[in-house]
Amino acid sequence: MSERIALTSPIADVPGVRDQTARDLATLGLRAVGQLVAYLPSRHEHEEAEAPMSELAPDHIVSARGEITSCRLSGYGKRSRFQAVLSDGTGRLDLVWFNAPYLRGKLHPGMRLRVQGKAKTYNHGLQIANPKYEVLSDEIETDSDKTEARLRPIYPASERVPSRVIEQAVVKVLPVALPMIADHLPETFRTERDLPDLSDAYRMMHAPENEEEIARGRRRLAYDELLMLQLGVAMKRYQLRDSQRAPALRASPASHDKILSMLPFTLTGAQQRVVGELSDELTRDIPSNRLIQGDVGSGKTMVALYAMLLAVESNHQAALMAPTEILAEQHFESISRTLANQDVRVELLTGSVIGGDRDAMLARLEEGKIDILIGTHALLTEHVRFNSLAVAIIDEQHRFGVEQRAVLRTKGEDEGGMTPHVVVMTATPIPRTVSLTLFGDLDVSTIDELPPGRQPIETTYSPPEDREQVYQAVRRRVESGEQAYVVAPAIDSESGVLVGARDLQRELEDGFLSGLRVALVHGRLKRNTREHIMERFRRGLIDVLVATTVIEVGVDVPNATVMVVEQADRFGLAQLHQLRGRVGRGSKASECVLISSPVTTDGVERLKIMTKTGDGFRIAERDFEIRGPGEIFGSKQSGLPPFRVADLIRDTDLLARARTDAQEWIRRSPELSFEGEILVQQRVLKTHGRWLGLGDTG
Repeated sequence: MSERIALTSPIADVPGVRDQTARDLATLGLRAVGQLVAYLPSRHEHEEAEAPMSELAPDHIVSARGEITSCRLSGYGKRSRFQAVLSDGTGRLDLVWFNAPYLRGKLHPGMRLRVQGKAKTYNHGLQIANPKYEVLSDEIETDSDKTEARLRPIYPASERVPSRVIEQAVVKVLPVALPMIADHLPETFRTERDLPDLSDAYRMMHAPENEEEIARGRRRLAYDELLMLQLGVAMKRYQLRDSQRAPALRASPASHDKILSMLPFTLTGAQQRVVGELSDELTRDIPSNRLIQGDVGSGKTMVALYAMLLAVESNHQAALMAPTEILAEQHFESISRTLANQDVRVELLTGSVIGGDRDAMLARLEEGKIDILIGTHALLTEHVRFNSLAVAIIDEQHRFGVEQRAVLRTKGEDEGGMTPHVVVMTATPIPRTVSLTLFGDLDVSTIDELPPGRQPIETTYSPPEDREQVYQAVRRRVESGEQAYVVAPAIDSESGVLVGARDLQRELEDGFLSGLRVALVHGRLKRNTREHIMERFRRGLIDVLVATTVIEVGVDVPNATVMVVEQADRFGLAQLHQLRGRVGRGSKASECVLISSPVTTDGVERLKIMTKTGDGFRIAERDFEIRGPGEIFGSKQSGLPPFRVADLIRDTDLLARARTDAQEWIRRSPELSFEGEILVQQRVLKTHGRWLGLGDTG
C-alpha cells in the first residue's frame, strides 16, 4: 500500500494511522501527508527515560508510568490542591497540582498516566509538584512503549488534538514520507553552505537525536524560506528591468531650475541627493522602482512632487496614490496650493467622485487634459485610463502590496508596451531586515535630514490620574496664543475599554478646557466638513483639535505646539512617532504628552522608547524587535506569505546569505529554467508567484 502513497495522499492512507486520528488532524488543517511533515514542532523538551517507581531518586527529574489509585481535591480557588496517588506495582508516587481544580473532571482512579517532573521527599515517600502528565490509552502496553531519554517534539496543538496525538501520527508518516521529499537545492550548493538534505532537515525537526540536529534542521528550513522569497524578488526585479521599458524623461539644467522654482522651500542636502538619484533613473528607459523613506517631516512629498513635475515637463502624466481618502485629500490640497500659479492641471479621484463628475474626469484623463492625478485605490479600477502615465507615486508603501504596485504599473502601458516609473514613499522608517524582504524588489533612498528650523519635541509620559495637570498645561499654552491636538484611539468609546474622540471632545469642552474653542475631526466626517475644520484650525480659529489618527500624516500647522495622546499604549510605536510629528513644525518649543497606564511589558517598553528618542529609524528598529514583523507589516497588508520557520530578528545573517545567493542565481538563470532548476522554479512560483505577480503561480 505504501508504494501508492504520495505527499498529497490523505493521512488516513498511511498504515497505522487511525481514521479518527486523521479526522482530528483535519481540524488543524492537516489532511495530506506532506502537510503533516511540514507541520513543525514549536519547541522540544527533554524527556527522561522511564524507570520503575522503586528506582526513582529524590531531587532529580524523573519519568514514570502507573495507575491512579486515589485522588482528591482540597481547598478553594488559588489555594486549592488536587492530589493523586500513582502506583506501578513496585512503589507509589504522590502527585500534587496547585490551583488546578479543573483536574477533578479529568483525572480519576483507574486511569493510567505517564508523568514527569522533579521528585522531592514527602512523608517518607516521593512527590512531584505540578508534574507534566499524559493519559495512556487502554491498549496493552509492552516494554517497547516505555520512553527512553530523548528530545520530545512539542507541536502547536488544540484541546481536541494534543501534541502527543500529532507526534504519534508523525512517527507513522515519516518513514513513508521522507524518501519522497525531493531536494530543490543541488548537492554541491548544499555542501558549500553546510546545509543538510531537505528530507534530513525535516527528520531532524521531528525526531532529533540531539540539540545540534534541531539547530541544523531549523537552519536549513529557515534558509529555504528566505531563499524562496529572495529568488522570487530577484526574478521580479529582473523582469522589470530587462523585459519592460519606461518613458525616458527629459531632464536639463533649465527644467531642473524651473521645477525648483515651483517648490515652496529650498531643498535640504538630503532631498537634493534623492532628487539626483531619481533624476538619474527617470531619464533612462529602465523602469524605476524606488522606495523613498524618511522620518516625519523630512520632506518626502516635495521630492515626489519633483518627480511628478519632471514627467509633466516631459509632456507625460503622473499619479499619486494614497491609502486613505483623507491622505489623498491632504496631498491634493497641499500640491494644489504649491502649484496654484503654475500651468499644471491637478485633480483628485476618490470613491466619493461618482456619476457624471467621475465620467468627465476619466475622459479628461484619457485625453491627456489632467497632468497629475491624486487618488486612493480608485486609481486601480479598470475604467481609469491615462493618456501617457510616466511616473506613479505610492504613499505609505507598507499599506500596499507588490500586487497593487503591479496593477498601477499597468496603467501606463500603451501600444508601445511602456510601463511607468514607480516611486513609493513611506514616513514609517523601515528596519533593514524588513526592507530586504517586503521591498527587496525596490532600490531604497533615505532622506536622513530634517528641514532647518524644525524644533525637537519633548515627549513625556503621564498616568491617567495626572490628566488634570496635563490639560491645565495645555490651557496655559493656548492662552499664550498656541494651539493643541488631543488624540484618541477610537471615534466612539467602547464599553469603558477605549477612549472615544466624540466623548473626549464633550468632556474637555465641559471640563478641563471649558471656554476654549474645541473642535473634532475624524474619518467618518464628510470630506467638505473635514476640510472646513482643518482650514479653521490652520487659520487659528480653533484652539484645540480633538482627533483620531486621521491627523497622522500630512497635517502641517506651525502654531500647534502641544499634543496629548490618550491611551497611548493602544498605538504602535511607529504610529505614535507619526502623530508626534504633527507638532514641532514652527519656531516654538513643542511637546507631546502620552497619557497611559500600560498593562503589558511591551506597552511600557513602547512608551519608554518614545520618551528617550526622536529618531524614527531607531524607533522603527525597536518596534520591530518588540512586536515583530507580523504585527508591523502583516501578511494581509503586504501580501507576503508568513514565515513558518525563519525569524527576521534572529536570522539576519541567514537573510543576507539568502539574498546574495538568490541574486547570483538569477544573474545566471533569470527564469530558473535551466536543467535541474524546474523544482526550485515551481516552489518559488507556488509560494511567491501570486503576490509578486510572477505569472504562472503553479
